[in-house]
Amino acid sequence: MFLESPVTEIKSIGEERSRKLSKLGIFTVKDLIEHFPRDYEDRSQIRNISDIQINEENTFIGKVKGVPDDIRVKNLRMIKAKIEDSTGKVTAVWYNQPYMKKAFKEGVDYIFTGKAVKKYSRIEIQSPEFEVVSENDTLSGGRIVPVYPATSGISQKILRGLIKDTIDATGNQLCDFMPLWVRKQYKLCDRNFAIQNIHFPENNDSFFIARRRLVFEELFILQTALLRMKTAFKENKKGIVFENTKCINDVLDILPFNLTDAQNKVLGEIMSDIKEGKAMNRLVQGDVGSGKTAVALVVAYMAIKNGFQSALMVPTEVLAGQHYEFFSEMFGKLGIETVLLTGSLKKKEKDLILDKVKTGQAKMIIGTHAVIQENVEFYNLGMVITDEQHRFGVRQRGTLSEKGNNPHVLVMTATPIPRTLALILYGDLDISIIDHLPPGRQKIDTLGVNSSYHDRIYGFIKKEVDRGRQVYIICPMIDDNDKLDVQSVTSYTEKLKNEIFSEYSVECLHGKIKPKEKQDIMDRFSRNEVNILVSTTVIEVGINVPNATIMLIENAERFGLAQLHQLRGRVGRGNEKSYCILVSDSKSKVAIERVKMMTKSSDGFEISEMDLKLRGPGEFFGTKQHGLPEMKIANLYKDMDILKEAQKAAFDIIKYDENMEKEENELLLRELQNIINVDKVNI
Repeated sequence: MFLESPVTEIKSIGEERSRKLSKLGIFTVKDLIEHFPRDYEDRSQIRNISDIQINEENTFIGKVKGVPDDIRVKNLRMIKAKIEDSTGKVTAVWYNQPYMKKAFKEGVDYIFTGKAVKKYSRIEIQSPEFEVVSENDTLSGGRIVPVYPATSGISQKILRGLIKDTIDATGNQLCDFMPLWVRKQYKLCDRNFAIQNIHFPENNDSFFIARRRLVFEELFILQTALLRMKTAFKENKKGIVFENTKCINDVLDILPFNLTDAQNKVLGEIMSDIKEGKAMNRLVQGDVGSGKTAVALVVAYMAIKNGFQSALMVPTEVLAGQHYEFFSEMFGKLGIETVLLTGSLKKKEKDLILDKVKTGQAKMIIGTHAVIQENVEFYNLGMVITDEQHRFGVRQRGTLSEKGNNPHVLVMTATPIPRTLALILYGDLDISIIDHLPPGRQKIDTLGVNSSYHDRIYGFIKKEVDRGRQVYIICPMIDDNDKLDVQSVTSYTEKLKNEIFSEYSVECLHGKIKPKEKQDIMDRFSRNEVNILVSTTVIEVGINVPNATIMLIENAERFGLAQLHQLRGRVGRGNEKSYCILVSDSKSKVAIERVKMMTKSSDGFEISEMDLKLRGPGEFFGTKQHGLPEMKIANLYKDMDILKEAQKAAFDIIKYDENMEKEENELLLRELQNIINVDKVNI
């Protein structure tokens, strides 16, 4: 049996079971072995029947006496079995599982685990798991038992059996691709021991040793792959040399503000990249309103003044429109033509723009995913900029880069990511941080309240609108949902229009609205023709309306911290005092912590650290869109110490054997190519 063989090679897995396993992302033998537990239950303490504790999970050994009773009450069918040991008797009951009647043999010892409840004067064990007591290891009792992510039709008991059979079938012959010196230096156990003990730990120590090895391995592979990509980019790609760098003074002179020290520092790092003669590949992180766009404008201008085109790709048409306004206003003063390329353009308009891009008449190209379509040809693309990078992946960034001849790449994000996590997600990029806001940015007062405050909130909104200000109201859903008690944009807008704010202009914005209509609503909001905008999170990114002073977020518990911070950043952009009001009736500890954090901090990086702690890295920021594998076992918050060690090991291995040519790294290279096909992951 090979690790890459389909799971149907395992004798107990047929087509139907294989189909169910595929819902868990299990397709190969390797997938099954690496389907790691999400939790464990300690069932190692075996009790006598006489010592069973009420309202607790109990593990005990006993024999089933006689044939279980089959009782039918209306639509309910109960199978009741009498179980005894030398200390006493107990009844086990299973609901609507008629096959349990024939599941037991007379005189055989079984190990049971289930919750004990008192029914009338008897103790009853409800739907216990069980298996025959044998000389071989039991899987579901008498030990620390794994609990897996599961799916309908594949129970925990079935998963344990399948994984145990598969590990046994591989015969403890899993190839250890980790170089011996790495294992010795970082005190890592053998891979066979790790796989065996992550699923079926012999004891607590064995579990911790196994987990440390597998976490290290996962992070080490990811880091090594990203470093190889980064090194290959720097070594193989000669960058365009911009001879004229003093030209940036022209654009700095027309900006209506001076760059901050933080912006100048980042600009200096970009200049340093460009002067090296290598293709720049840099991430610029900056909190909401830190001035990343101004840096992008300067960099784009430098490329244009050196005879090249610049392209800026953003995730939404609304954001593309905002950038187009700013760039065309600035560049118009310098005689540079800026074009906007989006999916909603009519064919005639699009063809005209495509022609300008191809002939080089258009120097600055701003657009959505439309700029990476096959029919878009650039004259001489020299600078590629992507904004809100977490909406794009490595592949999309690469597709845009390939439209030029090794252009410089600048990636921007307003999602503050803890630096160590950024090294994982953007390991193929150099990182710059704009860590100070421009002077004059308003502090936003943030309040957390429950829904009983609505009347007071509405009164406050009316006062602000009467002063000529505008308001955002955010809801988590577009339409009503019977199963969820949350505000929806559509019905809430109707209520606000007809009952509460009937004398004001209220509009609704969400993802199902056509792009042209969406743009029209945003344009009218920008011109203060709309007083109150009720929206989903489509306005999370890049909307700039300085006159908006209130951000009201309904059902705040439905949003992550980073998202709440992004939404809050839509206000406080003008000279007026601004407010963010978070409404939530949730009693969840995590929800309460989030609201508390938002009210006490305006630091995006501090907030992102807390978000990572509360939600974990999977939800916070997946890696799938990067062409990289999802984390199976590592937790980037809890495993920070292991991450640092894995990063050091990855740096060391790339330093002494960059191309993995040494014999001792042959298996590691093969694993890298299997897990992360580096050749197919664009930079």
